[in-house]
Amino acid sequence: MDTEAGLGALPHASGTGRPVPEAEPGVVERWRSGGGELVELLARVREEVGGVAAFRLGPAPTVLVTDPTAVQHVLARFPERYVKRSHRARLLIGDGVMAANGAAWKRQRRLLQGQFTGTGMRRYEQRITAAARTTAERWDGYARTGRVLDVGREMHRFALDAIWRSLTGHPLDEETERELAAVEAVAAAVPTLPADVADARDAVAADLARIDAVARRAIEAARSGVLGPDGPGLVHVLTDAATERPEYTDQLIRDELITLLAAGHETTATTLTWLYLLLDRHPAAREQALAAGAEGSPERRQAIQALIHETLRLYPSAWILPRHAAEDDALAGYSVEAGTDIVVCPYLTHRDPELWPDPEHFDPRRFTAPDGRPAHPGAYFPFGIGPRACLGLQFALRESTVLLEHLLPAHVPEFAATPTKADYGITVRPAGPTPATLAPPPA
Repeated sequence: MDTEAGLGALPHASGTGRPVPEAEPGVVERWRSGGGELVELLARVREEVGGVAAFRLGPAPTVLVTDPTAVQHVLARFPERYVKRSHRARLLIGDGVMAANGAAWKRQRRLLQGQFTGTGMRRYEQRITAAARTTAERWDGYARTGRVLDVGREMHRFALDAIWRSLTGHPLDEETERELAAVEAVAAAVPTLPADVADARDAVAADLARIDAVARRAIEAARSGVLGPDGPGLVHVLTDAATERPEYTDQLIRDELITLLAAGHETTATTLTWLYLLLDRHPAAREQALAAGAEGSPERRQAIQALIHETLRLYPSAWILPRHAAEDDALAGYSVEAGTDIVVCPYLTHRDPELWPDPEHFDPRRFTAPDGRPAHPGAYFPFGIGPRACLGLQFALRESTVLLEHLLPAHVPEFAATPTKADYGITVRPAGPTPATLAPPPA
């Protein structure tokens, strides 16, 4: 978004509804003068105007959507009216499924859908468990030696290992881990890159070259029939597709591979890091989860998943979901003109006190008590809702649950320092390192 352009009135489509109520210009001016995060502006707009609210940051109008019914309207009921124009990370993921649109998106989504549900997910269970055991063994070593670890970095190592095993059939080795650090570097840089595509690419050219080299080696290995110890992975699914579908060029296979790699580890790692920071402030929540049932029991698993869901409520994987109105529409009784930018914000919906009592408080019981959470599907959507909801929802929940089943009973990080702020980029990340030592769990 262009944050330097002037303010103006919101145009509206005649005959379809009332004009969307607009925030006073002073709200934006105060935000600009304070140099705050975009999320602060959006929070002020919602507080001043409501769950469907207009504001201007540039020559075109923007409508903020946080009301659950309006969220469902935009994302689930009428996704053809509210489309993605260009993914912010397109420089990294190219034409992968997250950035694709139209018929291309449908074809790519259809190919991948079965890999992340039912039988497809069972195919990756052992790989996720192996990655969790590797992390647990590493944490046992930290506990014995008293070595300082960075919890955020450890969560990234685990999530990267789990998705790399699933993509290639190979465990993550140190060299590949070093090279794939470039994925995180580019993703973190995206919000601050130049608007010009060529200039942006030049700014991260070295990291993109490293990423492309890793992808090329993985694709070549799959094509040559080389299997990892865990058998074929998702890369093999993509290379097999290329034998029958000419659209699956090496470039598209690369884009899908990097899309799955980036989306499959960054969001999970960030969620697990936030969860450990929240447990540091609310240790009773850990004890309650472990006391819910014996090791491996459905009761304990449900309680651990409640920890994950409450973390995702406070820090959703996708904190902001931009859309573009492709046609005139009536949204929650308000008129929206074709060409309007739409910003759906799970972060704010999840913190709406009318939906979530005491919304800033970390309380996993919201997801175990019978009436603990709102019933409306648009009130909780950390992975989006509708046809463009995250493909990897079940994968992310499964790997997070399995890791916590291994780590929570055995280790309690004692943080030397914790970040006091968040960075609002492609994901919401803790703004700083998370150094800790591992104490024995309470008796």
